[in-house]
Amino acid sequence: MWREAVKAADAKQAKEIRVLDLRDVSSFADYFVICSGSNSRQIQAIADEIELRLKKKGERANSVEGYNHAEWVLMDYGDYLIHIFSEKARAYYDLERLWRDARSVAV
Repeated sequence: MWREAVKAADAKQAKEIRVLDLRDVSSFADYFVICSGSNSRQIQAIADEIELRLKKKGERANSVEGYNHAEWVLMDYGDYLIHIFSEKARAYYDLERLWRDARSVAV
């Protein structure tokens, strides 16, 4: 299902979409989908599109954090987590560096 989330993010012109395979380095999630939006409206639009498409496939988020502020929206789907960042927040938190031992998946 994370592939559907990638397609949804791409449909809303998310920037720098990356997928990290965490299966060998984490026990709490299998994948991270990480992307950026240009502003809070775009970040919310990306989150809305992901939620809509995954809901159509029968997937519902366990939780969604940060939607109103829209600097970093975290969508928890259990086996995979979706991170939608502002460019500033993405550079600050730098999840790709923090999880550098995870394998990058081609999207």
